[in-house]
Amino acid sequence: MQNENGEIVDLYIPRKCSWTNKILTSQDHGSVQINVANVDPVTGLATGESTQFALSGYLRFRSEGDMALTELVKKSDAATIEE
Repeated sequence: MQNENGEIVDLYIPRKCSWTNKILTSQDHGSVQINVANVDPVTGLATGESTQFALSGYLRFRSEGDMALTELVKKSDAATIEE
């Protein structure tokens, strides 16, 4: 919900799993949100910015969280380093 200034005023904004696109409810205590540092492709150093990824507890329970996070980072430009 937004006020007349266009600011979001909701008390709870649900997140979505970055891999499955399912809504992460407040009862999903196994879900995590991970910030991955963006890397400058030329120098290989962190730029100070980060990209957020949210993973559901179901995904982590099935031991697929590592694979999902690896693929998400590869798809985004968060860790692009030229060799």
